[in-house]
Amino acid sequence: MKATDRPTPGEPGGAATAGRRAFLGAGVAALATTLIGRKLRAAEQVAAAPESTAAAPGPQVTIENFSAAGKSEGTVRVAKVVKSDAEWRAQLSPLAFRVARQAGTEGAFSGEYDHNQADGLYRCICCDTALYDSKTKFDSGTGWPSFWRPISAVNVVKSPDSSLGMQRDAISCRLCDAHLGHVFDDGPRPTGLRYCMNSVSLRFVKRA
Repeated sequence: MKATDRPTPGEPGGAATAGRRAFLGAGVAALATTLIGRKLRAAEQVAAAPESTAAAPGPQVTIENFSAAGKSEGTVRVAKVVKSDAEWRAQLSPLAFRVARQAGTEGAFSGEYDHNQADGLYRCICCDTALYDSKTKFDSGTGWPSFWRPISAVNVVKSPDSSLGMQRDAISCRLCDAHLGHVFDDGPRPTGLRYCMNSVSLRFVKRA
């Protein structure tokens, strides 16, 4: 059959061909309508969903609060203090940043609290957490302020430190991870411990 001899709807076979075309056309139209409907419903659901603006909660830690008189006010669960290096640099002196945030060490006999004998509390330079009471301070002769125990074991963290070719136990603030110093087992009674701290990691506040 030539191209010009194809049946038309008025010829034999023409009606059947036209029917099949109509059926296929209707099917394609229905499928397109279904897909478009699904996309519209999905878009409506996304638009209707409430936008979440709350940040994910950060880690929490337990610390013990102390009054200006050095009296315990009990333990609390609080969000850990986390800041960027830029924020810490804006808050701290260059030396305090190097020691407290980069685990550095101030020079022996250079810190302002080595020979401090005033009565009061030593708090974290970064977050103000109470760390030591002057009642536990002693002259270790090492050139750094030393204490035979922290004001609360809850407020400090001990972790192994193998830097400088030595095996030591580093001490940091539980609330903000500030590096404070190291602890050794050559201290006086009753604990036999020496918490050897960097003055620049501490802030002394006279007892109220």
